[in-house]
Amino acid sequence: MDATHDDWIRRAKALRPNGAHVIDGRDHAADRTFPVVSPRDGQVLAEVADADAAQVDLAVAAARRAFDDGPWPRLAPAERGRTLLRVADLIEQRRADLALTVSLEMGKPISDAHDIELRALINTFRWYGQLADKLTDESPHTAPDALALVTREPAGVVGAVVPWNFPLTLAGWKIAPALAAGCTVVLKPSEHSPLSALALARTAAEAGLPPGVLNVVNGDGPGAGRALGLHPGVDVLAFTGSTAVGRHFLRYAADSNLKRVWLELGGKSPNIVLPDAPDLDRAAATAAWGIFFNQGEMCTAPSRLLVHTSVAERVTEAVVARARALRVGDPLDPATEMGALVGHDHLDRVLGHIRTGTGSGARLRTGGERTLTGTGGTYLQPTVFDRVPPDSALAREEIFGPVLSVLAFDDLDEAVALANATDYGLAAGLWTSDLSTAHRVSRALRAGTVWVNCYEEGDLTVPFGGMKQSGNGRDKSVHALEKYTELKTTWIQL
Repeated sequence: MDATHDDWIRRAKALRPNGAHVIDGRDHAADRTFPVVSPRDGQVLAEVADADAAQVDLAVAAARRAFDDGPWPRLAPAERGRTLLRVADLIEQRRADLALTVSLEMGKPISDAHDIELRALINTFRWYGQLADKLTDESPHTAPDALALVTREPAGVVGAVVPWNFPLTLAGWKIAPALAAGCTVVLKPSEHSPLSALALARTAAEAGLPPGVLNVVNGDGPGAGRALGLHPGVDVLAFTGSTAVGRHFLRYAADSNLKRVWLELGGKSPNIVLPDAPDLDRAAATAAWGIFFNQGEMCTAPSRLLVHTSVAERVTEAVVARARALRVGDPLDPATEMGALVGHDHLDRVLGHIRTGTGSGARLRTGGERTLTGTGGTYLQPTVFDRVPPDSALAREEIFGPVLSVLAFDDLDEAVALANATDYGLAAGLWTSDLSTAHRVSRALRAGTVWVNCYEEGDLTVPFGGMKQSGNGRDKSVHALEKYTELKTTWIQL
């Protein structure tokens, strides 16, 4: 990415986001709209159509027609795959504008939006496009006078509800496997970040995705989200977001058609550093990167740094030094390392956690204040607490911001107990040179992903999801298709 800060500012001034719903391959305006405000500077980016129940009905009906009567589920899997590959190619061509839209609507640094978010989206569509015709059905060995067939069939209409922190990556993780399986989709993006999702749907249509296969409706959770969750025409609901909202979707399913609900929810991920870590400086650098990347607005963020008392001060000092050196600034500056939090309400919530932490007896080592207040944006200093009480809100509640809690431990059993002392179970990190310790602790941690001597590593071949109140089901990998397919048994008596 060779564009300069000035280049991105000029490009932003020329950007003309389209806030209409995308239903049945066409733009749909609405009587009601809401503004999308950029956390970069507090300016309105666009007025976006606000769906009522009737417009959600239209989107679901379009997806239902496309599934029941349209070509998509009936195409040869290889043809569906080729379409997804064309979608990926067109996203690549429009990568700069899509990255710019993400950066403007949710505050992500443009370098991260372009190099990480869009790379993930493109790779996701390509991976599932290549996988589409590689799946096989089963023919179990039975009695000699019978033939048993086990086939995977597309589950139907998928409702997907995704958050604002990775608006395209997380949308792609749901859309691409659902489409590869032969499903049709109604996507509701966050009201903070709808513009990139709308641009994605229009890009997919131009790449050859048939009308009604991917629809996007805008609105908030109590409005459009609730209507989608309760809709009897939706067969599967896939949600990424908070645990509190995940509970609502389970209730919506119970109150409607008992649709399957797949949830990827919150996290309070531990990152355990043992004295025999292969490189304590790298462990500290990775801990700082992990909590401050994407402004800490990540469900997997290693927000609890658990450090052995013998190395706690050394590691904490290194993390604090990195936090103080981090460049917080305009998301459109390629040199910016941490951008703006998504909005004023969220900034106030994170500041409330910081105030609570200060009153809990924890020690504030750095940060904790707003910054760049003259920009009109929502910027926060990278924040580190140590001496955090294990039973405090800082140690137990998801903050979803650039706030690190450091807790010290004396032995391995205590470290595992502290790590598991949370309602969440999404991810965890462990730093050790001992192979036996790595295996034993990884097994003992109640988390869907455990990173050893690294953090946030992986690719599309491995599944992603959580345990406990971090949800169920898995995104990424072949296993994601389990959410969007039904097993059918056919028994033929010979």
